[in-house]
Amino acid sequence: METPSLFKRCFGEGIGTALLVLIGPGTAAFNGIITANNNESTTLADIGVISFAFAIIVMAMIYSIGRLTGCHINPAVTIALASTGHFPWKEVGPYLLAQCVGGTIGAFGIVSVLGMDGVLIGNLGATVLAPSTGYIQGIFIEAIAAFILMFVIMGVAVDSRAPKDWGGLVIGLTVGGIIMMTAGPTGASFNPARTFGPYVVDSLLGGNINWVQFPVYVIGPIMGAVAAAVLYKYIYSSEKLPLIKENSHKEIGK
Repeated sequence: METPSLFKRCFGEGIGTALLVLIGPGTAAFNGIITANNNESTTLADIGVISFAFAIIVMAMIYSIGRLTGCHINPAVTIALASTGHFPWKEVGPYLLAQCVGGTIGAFGIVSVLGMDGVLIGNLGATVLAPSTGYIQGIFIEAIAAFILMFVIMGVAVDSRAPKDWGGLVIGLTVGGIIMMTAGPTGASFNPARTFGPYVVDSLLGGNINWVQFPVYVIGPIMGAVAAAVLYKYIYSSEKLPLIKENSHKEIGK
């Protein structure tokens, strides 16, 4: 089977990331509108619904574009795979660009669905630190979240010995579980492109965005994902986990 061109794979990554942002942060933005209009606070049940939306779209993307792109749809995942030899470094830049562009398009998609309420009230589901969460703490929390995700990805999608056809379900549910745990303190991004898109569009359309916090959602996820990939490779180093050839790809996730 011929390997799809880099352009086609990047195009797929852009689509996947756009749909991730549209459905995931879009659900968070819609919930923000509902709670604001009803003068209510966000509950754990609300977070559960948002988590489930993320889980669904991650599973859907893995099973639909995973064969084409590997379905990274997350710069931290791409960098972590490259750092352990499972993805060619020369393709990292194009993948990251595609993911960030896709995240921005997805954020515009939220506006098309929810209108300006999605920006001014729902803030396009942009991630922010809770008032009680410090900057370094936020980086640490985001690193933990990305570590969990990447460790699972290595085990169920990258490792050739993983059970077949279960990767999408397991990774999607893992994403949902992580969001339930970390949504309160950081907004549960663990994906720089997922945060980048809403930040850009919010800024362009008059939303309330604090770009000072953006490095939290870049440094933390990359640190955590790379650490997980390196640790997994070290644990199984004696078993010689196979590397992906330069022009190959695996189904991954968020």
